[in-house]
Amino acid sequence: MIKFSRRLFLSGLTTLAVISAMQITTSCSDKGKISNNLSDKSLGEVNLYSSRHYNTDTELYEGFTKETGIQVNLVEGSADELIERIRSEGENTKADVFMTVDVGRLWRAQKTNIFMPISSPILEERIPAPLREKNGYWFGFTKRSRVIVYNKSKVKPEELSTYESLADTKWKDRIIIRPSSNIYNQSLVASLIEANGEEATEKWVRGFVANFARPPQSNDTGQIRDVAAGVGDITLANTYYMARFAKSDDPIDKEVIKKIGVFFPNQEGRGAHINISGAGVVRNSPNQANAIKFLEYLTSSKAQEFFARGNDEYPVVEGAILDPVLKSFGTFKADDTNIASFGENLSTAVKVMNRAGWK
Repeated sequence: MIKFSRRLFLSGLTTLAVISAMQITTSCSDKGKISNNLSDKSLGEVNLYSSRHYNTDTELYEGFTKETGIQVNLVEGSADELIERIRSEGENTKADVFMTVDVGRLWRAQKTNIFMPISSPILEERIPAPLREKNGYWFGFTKRSRVIVYNKSKVKPEELSTYESLADTKWKDRIIIRPSSNIYNQSLVASLIEANGEEATEKWVRGFVANFARPPQSNDTGQIRDVAAGVGDITLANTYYMARFAKSDDPIDKEVIKKIGVFFPNQEGRGAHINISGAGVVRNSPNQANAIKFLEYLTSSKAQEFFARGNDEYPVVEGAILDPVLKSFGTFKADDTNIASFGENLSTAVKVMNRAGWK
């Protein structure tokens, strides 16, 4: 029988300190064994600290256990909470793998010195070089693009071209967006710094901000709904949000998807901005060999399908099955800049956004 333990959602450092000593053993009979209770066994397990919270991920862990006999023990929380927990545990940590979304968070984890570099011919062969850290500190396992979402009754696709063009005055009072504190926006600006330099990017951000129809607020889902409602004409959103609307059975969501279009920017140049969900092996991992096996498993065809489906993302391994909804968005040219550079530019991006008035 394969057991499944109740997931732990971490809410703060004080809570972390308390919960790390707790033992929660609620189980049911139809899922892969995933536990918050990190045992003292040195063999046959891998302890995964993850900020991904998707039910389909459990199928991944179940499949890995069936294939290898290695049990997956899961601890969930926000990326920042888990990074701090691993850092504070130091040599006593039980964490083997840290998994999160967005290269900015992977970069933070690397700079906090919680990752160790690994060498794996399987990972290096299957994961494209732009989607992994060059020294093997972390690897991308799914990807998404940050696209222009537009109201089809107000914007024609031929009016759109690049991220840079969104600073044009023709978009005055027509753009809505989430706040600058959002990591997805920060990573986009970091990519623009890599492509165009800090000075040009700050000029762009100032022009972009001048075109806002309202102060930044809400999240990508909120922006998409408001573009459909005519509050703004265009926004920027990750592709998986669009996929969620397209798959929804909610009549309101069905109306939203009818009114909006998806545009992949910079197709005549470097390509559309790409970001990832990724993971790395923890520096003080007690089960390093199992941790590497787990990461390698994530590049298998079946795992890529489950992993990508969990958040409606694109697989990174060539030939992996693409979700039909994502396929309906069409093929596009992706920016092949090594995304580690976005992490390197992240602090500069935040400063640029602050100076330019992106609240």
